[in-house]
Amino acid sequence: MTLTREQVLSALEAIDLPDGGTLTSRDLVRALVIEDGAVRFVIEAENPEAAQKLAPVRQAAEAAVSALDGVSRVSVALTAHGPAAKSKGAPPALKLGRHPTEQPGKQSVPGVKNIIAIGSGKGGVGKSTVASNLAVALARHGLRVGLLDADIYGPSQPRMMGVDRRPASPDGKTIIPLQAHGVTMISIGLMLKEDDAVIWRGPMLMGALQQLLTQVEWGNLDVLIVDMPPGTGDIQLTLCSKFDVRGAIVVSTPQDVALLDARKALRAFQTLNTPVLGLIENMSTFICPKCGHEEHIFGEGGVRAEAKKQKLPFLGELPLSVEVRLAGDGGVPVAATDSLVAKAYERMAARLIEVL
Repeated sequence: MTLTREQVLSALEAIDLPDGGTLTSRDLVRALVIEDGAVRFVIEAENPEAAQKLAPVRQAAEAAVSALDGVSRVSVALTAHGPAAKSKGAPPALKLGRHPTEQPGKQSVPGVKNIIAIGSGKGGVGKSTVASNLAVALARHGLRVGLLDADIYGPSQPRMMGVDRRPASPDGKTIIPLQAHGVTMISIGLMLKEDDAVIWRGPMLMGALQQLLTQVEWGNLDVLIVDMPPGTGDIQLTLCSKFDVRGAIVVSTPQDVALLDARKALRAFQTLNTPVLGLIENMSTFICPKCGHEEHIFGEGGVRAEAKKQKLPFLGELPLSVEVRLAGDGGVPVAATDSLVAKAYERMAARLIEVL
């Protein structure tokens, strides 16, 4: 008998929460994955205080699912959005998308030790997924980490990080970032409806990036991960020429067409005198969850070979995984779980820490 998602959710429906309702009625279950008898999911509370109260609930949930027929192993993670209560609130009383202000030399961001750009030559290679998971993995290594969604036209980090609250702007000049999975984050997507489009010319994009870097109260961070838009446009030019960037990481699939564009991204960072800290090969392989067959859908080893050719660090390979997609759509990056893919991000984060 094949274990189903409905059976797991039914078992969780029987678990009462301390303040009323159940795990499913309150919609606290995220990133539920069932694979060969192994069940993984995340219980996500509104804030750290609520998460502490849910520790007995996590144990009860693990026991209830373990008792189901066909379950061989259960892993339940408990996470929190952040200190603020969920609220759609009013948008910040601050206008984003102004023209950039000119500053002499390169700016630093107060309190931020290292700014790291995550770029790609083309879209669709999983750059944003890598950015969110790498940020979470670095935080799990004990670093103070921020995540800036600089993909202004296509902001996806609010969905991937499971955040839907509007950030506050108490004085109309500063923006208070949000917390998720141990990461301080901000995105223009948090200030828009999810299906709203940003229709701006280059100077407005450049000004918005400047504001998100300098008007957000980042606090003290060891690393600020900047999820760049694909390509080599205004955002890349503004970040690397106007700010003190520690370095860039380029994400690509092993496919030849993707590598052509990845080389352009590498050349752009080099032209802007931004060190390339390493390359990441995403979607390197696909392992069928049913039969275990491994297939290199987009080719094999292309990014590793390119890193060797360019004499750049190779930070690692990441598989094409349904689990990663489910976790991202569910608002809990897979790096926040204990899956094998999370281990890959942990190793990647460790290599990056060595480079910094």
